[in-house]
Amino acid sequence: MSDPSPLDLTQFVVKEHVGLLKLTDVYDIFDAKTQQKVALARENISGFLKVLRLLVNKQMLPTRVTVTQGDENGPVLFEIKRPVTIFRSKVSVFDAGGNPIGYFKSKILSIGGGFMVYDTKDQQVAEVKGKWTGRQFKFLGPDGVELGSVDQKWAGLGKELFTSADTYAVSLSDSLQGNRTAATLLLAAALAIDVVYKEGK
Repeated sequence: MSDPSPLDLTQFVVKEHVGLLKLTDVYDIFDAKTQQKVALARENISGFLKVLRLLVNKQMLPTRVTVTQGDENGPVLFEIKRPVTIFRSKVSVFDAGGNPIGYFKSKILSIGGGFMVYDTKDQQVAEVKGKWTGRQFKFLGPDGVELGSVDQKWAGLGKELFTSADTYAVSLSDSLQGNRTAATLLLAAALAIDVVYKEGK
C-alpha cells in the first residue's frame, strides 16, 4: 500500500536548508502535527543560470521548483515555474502529470505585498495578501473568506542572524481538507513567497 499523499494534509512546516552562499534553494516540508518530513522542494536550474545569479538579480531570472514526496528521489507532487521576468512576475503551478492547475501574478504597485491566484481559465480564484515586513500572508477566496495562511516562524535568533534560512507554517482551512488542488496552490504560494518574491528583498 502506497504512503498517503502529503497533499491530503492541512498543516505543514516548510523549512529552508541553511546555507551562507547558496545559488539554489532547497526546502524540507513536514507534517505540522507529527513533525515527520513528508516532502522536499528543490530549485532545479542549469549551471549557467547558477553562475548568472552572481551577476543578475535572481528575481529577473527563470526558475523551476520541483516538489517530491519524501526526498528528492520520491514521486513528483507538483512543480512551480517562472520565466524571465522584467516587471510583473507570473508563476505557473503544474500537477504531477505536468498539467497546469493555476498561476500566480504579482500585484502592480502593491505596497503591502502579495499576489493574485488564477485558474487555468484566467479566472481569479484567490488572493495571497500580506506584508513582507511581517512575513504573514493570508490565502483569501474571491469573497474574502480565509482559505489558508502562511506565517514565518523564527528558528532562533543566532541562526536567523547568520543565514537567510526561513521557516514557514502553512495552514489550510479545515473546510478544504482533502482538496489536493487547494493544498498544492497553498504550498506553492508559500514557496513562491520565499523563492520567487521575497528573496533579494
